[in-house]
Amino acid sequence: MKVLHFYKNSLPETVGGIEQTIDQIARTTAALGIENTFLTLSNSPSERPTPLHGYELITAKRDFELASNGFSWQSINLFKGLAAKADVIHYHFPWPFADFIHHWTLPNKPCVVTYHSDIVRQKLLLQLYRPLKLRFLNSVDHIVATSPNYLQTSSVLQSFADKTSVIPIGLDHQTYPKPCATLINYYKQCFGEQFFLFIGAFRYYKGLKFLIEAAREAPYPIVIVGSGPLEDELKADTLKYQLKNIFFVGQVSEENKSALLEACYGIIFPSHLRSEAFGVTLLEGAMFSKPLISCEIGTGTTYININQETGIVTPPADPKALANAMTWLWNHPEEAKKMGERARKRYEALFTAKRMSQSYFELYQKLLNY
Repeated sequence: MKVLHFYKNSLPETVGGIEQTIDQIARTTAALGIENTFLTLSNSPSERPTPLHGYELITAKRDFELASNGFSWQSINLFKGLAAKADVIHYHFPWPFADFIHHWTLPNKPCVVTYHSDIVRQKLLLQLYRPLKLRFLNSVDHIVATSPNYLQTSSVLQSFADKTSVIPIGLDHQTYPKPCATLINYYKQCFGEQFFLFIGAFRYYKGLKFLIEAAREAPYPIVIVGSGPLEDELKADTLKYQLKNIFFVGQVSEENKSALLEACYGIIFPSHLRSEAFGVTLLEGAMFSKPLISCEIGTGTTYININQETGIVTPPADPKALANAMTWLWNHPEEAKKMGERARKRYEALFTAKRMSQSYFELYQKLLNY
């Protein structure tokens, strides 16, 4: 069975939750006999397909970007040729340009969409895009939501509930490098035996400004991994408040990320808008048996993190609540450890890559009437 994935970004050029999810789907369904090809855009495209984690990555030149929507004229012919060879086409939403290509090329193949997120920020452009979006979602054979929470709270998904199912994002712990004790100890020497960890892109919906405000009240070490458009602003705020407990470490290698996940005391994930549809970092924290702090935004974040069971869930955009959550976990180490253990058990029950890949494999078979 041949599956073509289509999305605007991919590993290793960009590191985000959707890119990680597509990588996990492709690399784990390969073990079930699926031949995956991933067509994506790049500022520096390769002339030849690139083998990556057991699947083939094909890059088209990104011509320009508007409101986070990448455009590529080269990708149209590439998509048409690859779609002709595929058995199933797997889109990853949102990406309006993919909707356009779908209707321009009219692939006569079963089509599935993983619906990663509503479009939240671009209100005016969303109104212009809405007819194309609805036509696209109407035309595909099946839609996948990544959590029951998102399915229940998305008005778009509710409109297509009759052809939508839930397949939670899953991670394979074996694909994460096992960090050496020396590296783990290095981070503990740098930041202390206990520190909170954030991993993610510095985007408007990540709530990092509220985390920096919270750090003024909660003096615990907070390590921030990642980069993005708000980086200069966030660092300026840290300097303005003279915060000594915030540590920006930039992008890190996979081995260093695993070491930080192993070394940290807990995960803090302050995303405050629905653009954060799932929260892969929370899932990574659960996989590493860490207590979790997140906000209630009606998405998959509180499908992963159950309040007072696997961690603490706070109101969104509330620095004081974030500070109180950190303080409670810091002052209750035994309870924090038990929360981390329960988070790991929830990961094992619901969020393994094996469970996710089997669900997609069965969906592909159903679409092909196997």
